[in-house]
Amino acid sequence: MGRARLDFRAMPDCTFWKLCGSGSGQGFTPRPNTAVWAILACWPDADTARHRVADSPVYRRWSARAQEAWTLFLAPISARGRWAGQAPFRPGRDARGPVAALTRATIRPRHLARFWAAEPGISARIGADPAVAFKIGIGELPWLHQVTFSVWPDAASMARFARRDGPHAAAIRAVRDGDWFAEELYARFRVVSEAGSWRGASPILFPREAA
Repeated sequence: MGRARLDFRAMPDCTFWKLCGSGSGQGFTPRPNTAVWAILACWPDADTARHRVADSPVYRRWSARAQEAWTLFLAPISARGRWAGQAPFRPGRDARGPVAALTRATIRPRHLARFWAAEPGISARIGADPAVAFKIGIGELPWLHQVTFSVWPDAASMARFARRDGPHAAAIRAVRDGDWFAEELYARFRVVSEAGSWRGASPILFPREAA
């Protein structure tokens, strides 16, 4: 992880990047999964993204150490909020096909206990939804800086989940009423293509990208 930071700092065409560990649950989770790691990177165009993922030394090193790697190439369709003081995503308008949702938050220390008390119900609700194709909790810093990432077959199925009453909706209301987050970002993406596999297959019904 530490060495990868130097690589990304030296890549002038990478406009934003984060190196994340993962959790053992299906959304925000305080329990780490030391076998799974994530790289989020923003590039000026799709060709640059594919070239860097395939050929740059940092990705080659990670791939050499990994039993498996899965990459999603995404195009932003909406974004609000900040991440480390930045607005890293430049939304377009095309929301056809599978879509991905990313929620990132910095939790205020005084609200940690309340947030993590609500988290199990939220994660269970995400995992039980039959429409979600993929979901994972990742983060930059355990307990405080958390990210949820999920993939849905289309924008309509994702919107239905977001509107449904239950632990997820109740937590959103509590966050807004109680000012739980010091910083937050909500982004939606069109899934453009993928490469590699997750647990030996593609989690989403999408044409595979040639190696």
